Amino acid sequence: MFSPIKMKKILTASLFATATLIAANAQPPMEGFVRIQDLDSSIAVDLMYAKSDNFVGEVMYDFTEAYLHPKAAEAVAKANKLLGELRPGYRLCIYDATRPMRVQQKMWNKVKNTPQKNYVSNPANGGGLHNYGLAVDVSIIDEKGDSIDMGTAVDALTSLSHIDQEEELVRRGKISKEAMDNRRLLRKVMRQAGFKTIRTEWWHFNYTTRADAKKNYKVVK
Repeated sequence: MFSPIKMKKILTASLFATATLIAANAQPPMEGFVRIQDLDSSIAVDLMYAKSDNFVGEVMYDFTEAYLHPKAAEAVAKANKLLGELRPGYRLCIYDATRPMRVQQKMWNKVKNTPQKNYVSNPANGGGLHNYGLAVDVSIIDEKGDSIDMGTAVDALTSLSHIDQEEELVRRGKISKEAMDNRRLLRKVMRQAGFKTIRTEWWHFNYTTRADAKKNYKVVK
């Protein structure tokens, strides 16, 4: 049996080793990528998969910083600048950026037999633009740091998030006109910065096409 003092030393050493390991692995290997807040510190980051409050209901990331391919990162910074010019005090908040393929596989395993599979790219097909650092999930916060009304939360995987139904959603009272206008503001600055929208998620923007990514870029493993 160990003495209480010896046991305390063992536990202390173990906790120190664990903390060191966590710190060493706090970020994924992102060589050649850009940490968004190094480019523009006014952009907020709140990675939803670094917490359990997301559509899969568990923590998926072992990192908390947002990284993107340099081209996409520059475009996000441009969009944030445009937003501030149009609405002083408003700024972007990033909820997801580069997603390693190992995480994509875990996410796919969770949803592949559910209706939510339609919202998650299958790694067997090359994954999605997040896996190349060329997609971002983003919304807008105001001068107080509060999210503005977008009609749904980020990652609400229902038809209320579809951008091609917004006028009908307003007419039926499912989302407010303010929410629709706010979504259009977000799309305006992101498109002007070079991003493309997708039909089903108002918060998701791609910097390029999937075909171009597969041909000219590498996935983050």
